[in-house]
Amino acid sequence: MATRQHLGDASLAAGLPKDAISCYKRVLADRERVLGPDHPDTIAARGNLAAANYSAGRMAAAVQLYEETCAAYIRLFGPDHPDTLARRANLANAYYRVGWLSDAVTVLQETLARCERVLPSADPLTETVRESLTNITGG
Repeated sequence: MATRQHLGDASLAAGLPKDAISCYKRVLADRERVLGPDHPDTIAARGNLAAANYSAGRMAAAVQLYEETCAAYIRLFGPDHPDTLARRANLANAYYRVGWLSDAVTVLQETLARCERVLPSADPLTETVRESLTNITGG
């Protein structure tokens, strides 16, 4: 599983999202079978598959996988965990890319409020979320 995960990572980094998707699908299936659907490594594999689909322009699959990943992170770590907040930012970007502007803004606003409340000031994630929200809303 680890080797296949690294191969998927390398494929995605090399601009080969379809190859990454193939690897990540197998990693996800293996991790679900061996570790269970709510294991952190399984959830991370789902997020990697979402990112590969996003890179390949397969937005319906990417959005669904990002939504599933966010829901799993919330169940496992809670809504204020930094990993959950980062996944919500990814989901918002996917919403924006498919043209769901109001959904993207809502998710980013909620995520920014949580970031400002629970993360240290000037945290890079908070700044990234703030910039994304500003870029989408124009101010």
